Amino acid sequence: MAQTDIVTDETNRLIASNKVEGTTVYNAQREKLGSIYNFMVEKRSGKVEYAVLQFGGLFGLGSDYYPLPWDVLTYDTDQGGYVVNLDKSVLENAPRYASDSEPAYDRAYGREVYSYYGVNYPY
Repeated sequence: MAQTDIVTDETNRLIASNKVEGTTVYNAQREKLGSIYNFMVEKRSGKVEYAVLQFGGLFGLGSDYYPLPWDVLTYDTDQGGYVVNLDKSVLENAPRYASDSEPAYDRAYGREVYSYYGVNYPY
C-alpha cells in the first residue's frame, strides 16, 4: 500500500483521527453547533481527553475553540456526527480560546473545563 493510500474507514469500535476532525457536532435539538477541530490525547494512556469544537465565525474565520470533555459527546450514526446535550447559550459561556492563544492544557485547566460541563476530571 502506498503512503497516500491510507485506510480511513472506521471499524465497529474505532475511527481514524482524520475522520473525526471536521465531523459536525449537534446539540440535542439537532442544531449544528460547529465541528471537531481536533482532539487532545493523553500521551501515556492514549485516551482522548478533549474534543476541541470549532464554533462561531464565518467559514472558520473568527472562530473560537471550545474544549469539550470527550465523554460528553455521543456519536449519532443517523446524523453522521457527534451530539452533545448542550444549549448554544451554555456553549457560548464555556471555556474557550482564540486560534492565536491555545491554553496550557494542564490539570488546573482540565478541572476548569470538566467542572463547567459537570463532569468529574479523572486525570
